[in-house]
Amino acid sequence: MPQSLANVLVHIVFSTKDRRSFLQDPALRAEMHAYLAGISKSLNCLAIRVGGMEDHVHLLARQARTISLADWIKELKRGSAIWIKTRDAALASFQWQAGYGAFSVSQSQSETVERYIADQEDHHRKLSFQDELRHLLRRHNIEYDERYVWD
Repeated sequence: MPQSLANVLVHIVFSTKDRRSFLQDPALRAEMHAYLAGISKSLNCLAIRVGGMEDHVHLLARQARTISLADWIKELKRGSAIWIKTRDAALASFQWQAGYGAFSVSQSQSETVERYIADQEDHHRKLSFQDELRHLLRRHNIEYDERYVWD
């Protein structure tokens, strides 16, 4: 086959360091989501849906064939952290957590994940970020050690 083709959908989740509520303002949160989508697009990783809460983000995106998952997420975090620190002096201490969750999504389940990301506010009325991540890790059969998941 002379052409390389791929459709690798990934649900990415990461939190602010210590789950600090830096993104409480809905307008700032929306700007952050748009900025993350822009970074992802610049890396040829089309963002399908970006959402989240004041202390974490979710992205459903199509991973480009030309970038590793680790490099993609590193650039998302690096670029968005630099950007947000220029927005307001109160955000000068902004940091993302060191780790992340990344989960494969089949094309047949992409709309379900899109809705899940879009409904974050309703979802988190019942469930904390930590419980949400534990659920995702269990659902995707990822073993983890609580001592190293949270920073």
